[in-house]
Amino acid sequence: MDVSIIIVNYNVRFFLEQTLHSVYKSIKHLEVEIFVVDNASIDHSVDMLKSTFPDVKLIANTKNVGFSSANNQAISQCKGKYILLLNPDTVLQEDTLESC
Repeated sequence: MDVSIIIVNYNVRFFLEQTLHSVYKSIKHLEVEIFVVDNASIDHSVDMLKSTFPDVKLIANTKNVGFSSANNQAISQCKGKYILLLNPDTVLQEDTLESC
């Protein structure tokens, strides 16, 4: 596994969806696992993830545990050589991950 990507989400479903589309476009030749930790969003983020991105490893919290704790939940499960903490409003260029 090359890279583990962790995104913490809280009620930003539309941004998260765009971020994930950009991530999938940028992982062409890399072995990547993607975690989304949802901090009890009420905007149907979890439903969107399950239907649109079924390969994403989802951690759906029943309460907002905060940014650091949410990242730590996913970090404890990561298998990648590198870990990328990515904000849910970030759009990657198609060559970003390979360039890094």
